[in-house]
Amino acid sequence: MSDETRIRLVEALVFASAEPVREAAVADLLQAKLGEDEAVDARAVLLAVQALYAGRGVELVEVGGGWQFRTAADLAPALTTVLERPRRLPRVAMETLAIVAYHQPCTRTEIEAIRGVSLGQQTLDQLLETGLIVPRGRKEVPGRPVLWGTSPAFLQRFGLNHLRDLPRREELLVELPGAVASSAPGRGEEAEQGPGADARDG
Repeated sequence: MSDETRIRLVEALVFASAEPVREAAVADLLQAKLGEDEAVDARAVLLAVQALYAGRGVELVEVGGGWQFRTAADLAPALTTVLERPRRLPRVAMETLAIVAYHQPCTRTEIEAIRGVSLGQQTLDQLLETGLIVPRGRKEVPGRPVLWGTSPAFLQRFGLNHLRDLPRREELLVELPGAVASSAPGRGEEAEQGPGADARDG
């Protein structure tokens, strides 16, 4: 099989897949076409496809543990007026998701301790429905509460290849101008503002 045929075959595989394609799947496909006696360098072929699309309207990117075609980052803003944006998550859901991402696996009680307020079942249900979090077993303590972690869909949604690609928590601690001089928040504001800081601090 020629290099051009390998590239076209992998290009077609990634294009046809709704989810990021793992290198192992690419290797299996190439191995099946090449025969067992030939070594397969799936990553090299994927990088060749990536180079082919460099600078185009769509690019091959490594995300969520696999490879996927995505709109070029510099063109995405131009499409927001004609394409429907994904529904934004409420603030409480984003805070909860951030805590799970940085502290996983963690229980609902641990999430509440970090946020400083109780966590409604509706928020967990919403994150489950969107496929951003998944159960990761149960903690071996009385009651055996469910442990929560992020899913591959979380990585895809936020353009990450691995959890280690998350920004370091200290990078997210930004002092807002005038924050010190502002008046102390009331109880309602505290519940709204405090969790964000807690989620970033860990």
